[in-house]
Amino acid sequence: MTEYLAVDGGTIAYEVTGSGPLIVLAHGMGDSRDAYRAVIPRLVAAGHRVAAVDLRGCGESSVDWPAWNRTALAGDLLAVIRHLGGPAVLVGHSVSGGAATIAAAREPSLITGVVELAPFTRKQSVRLGDLRVKRYRQGMLRLLGTGLLGSVPMWRSYLDVAYPGVKPADWTERLGRVDALLREPGRMKAVQNMGRQAPTDAGAQLGNVRCPVLVVMGTLDPDWADPRAEGTAIVDALPAGLGRLEMIEGAGHYPHDQFPDRVVELTLDFLRSDAARA
Repeated sequence: MTEYLAVDGGTIAYEVTGSGPLIVLAHGMGDSRDAYRAVIPRLVAAGHRVAAVDLRGCGESSVDWPAWNRTALAGDLLAVIRHLGGPAVLVGHSVSGGAATIAAAREPSLITGVVELAPFTRKQSVRLGDLRVKRYRQGMLRLLGTGLLGSVPMWRSYLDVAYPGVKPADWTERLGRVDALLREPGRMKAVQNMGRQAPTDAGAQLGNVRCPVLVVMGTLDPDWADPRAEGTAIVDALPAGLGRLEMIEGAGHYPHDQFPDRVVELTLDFLRSDAARA
């Protein structure tokens, strides 16, 4: 059941399932909370209250916002956590991985742990040698095309690259839902606006995080020529001992949708060990 929270600038949609310690799930650009449809029941069964949030401009949240950077997204997520009576473990994918970093740095009393799935949390740069990696070249061209043209078919083409090999059992329905949402007024514009935001605001906060952080990367993620190197760089930028990196073999940019059992397993292990010690 969708609930709505009015925040400065618009309305954020979310849904809450289960009872127990709070976990908040935030999706990536061009998506909705539906991205966690396979993860939510598994976390609930493990004894957690799970809140899945639609980012500003996405899903059922409102579309007209004054800002689209990760700092603004972090403010929305913190507002939801306060409203639900945190603290919470915050799970962020892609653009919201950077938002989770900022939220944890800004409000350490509200965030007990962070899980970053394929996160854009650092300033990005392209080296000439990176373009020799086919999946990276394909993904980058499709993302650039989506941003420049506002093309839904181009985004669907990117998703095909971002889900290498293993596709969810409901892949056709998944693409249909994404397509339908992005064709609603203002939704593709939100994708374009988010895509223009460099993750420098998140990178500047990595050293200020005080809670444990789990970074999960797929070995075949097309958004980086070397996903392991990106994940390692994020962990290295955190205060010593706070972060750890886990790689999922064969996963692309959506490990939680391709391999939900493995992502839940890693998350629960993180909660029992790293986050529990904090």
